[in-house]
Amino acid sequence: MASRLARRHATAQESGPLILHAAPIALDARASETRIRTTIIIDTLDFTPLADFPETEVEALLDAAFGTDRRGRTAYRLREGVSAIPGLSFAAVDDYGQLVGSFQSWPVELAGDDGRVVPLVLVGPIAIQPDRQQGGLGRALTRHALAAIDAAGVEATVLIGDPEYYGRFFGYSDAVTGQWRVPGPVEQRRLLARLTGGPALPVSGLLRPRSR
Repeated sequence: MASRLARRHATAQESGPLILHAAPIALDARASETRIRTTIIIDTLDFTPLADFPETEVEALLDAAFGTDRRGRTAYRLREGVSAIPGLSFAAVDDYGQLVGSFQSWPVELAGDDGRVVPLVLVGPIAIQPDRQQGGLGRALTRHALAAIDAAGVEATVLIGDPEYYGRFFGYSDAVTGQWRVPGPVEQRRLLARLTGGPALPVSGLLRPRSR
């Protein structure tokens, strides 16, 4: 496991690498003046291979983040029969060595109606421990993972998620996915792709797990 980086404290006026949560507000009343000071606890996290953690621990995090009924979602049908890509799946680890976030990547392909079969990478689920979901951890973990995906030469990734969030922060859109199909129900505007190069993808076709 990668070495743990030290926790530090800062006042609200200071900045740190990742603000995760705030300590209770302290009130200091002196004469007619009331001073309010908020102490922000800033955790410096490690991003490590998700394979460093046992599958049971990853599954427990996913259950906490998404509920135990999550396996009925369409995205899970795109992962059937295949394993996450070890080199493109990451863990967020806190100062105490605890798993607080996970990002998984999966091999899929687009079987185009034009006869082409194009390999893609499906990203997600992106899970954050519920009590750590308001501090930017998910964005930091996703940026780290997408940088690794880009460095690996992957030119097209897909996901099922909120278009406003993933479009604003990571450049995903439904510009090329409008006529793509998936093995299950999906709100079409939530089927998103991020392209960094390569040839044009098929206009229409079926997304499915890629076993080779």
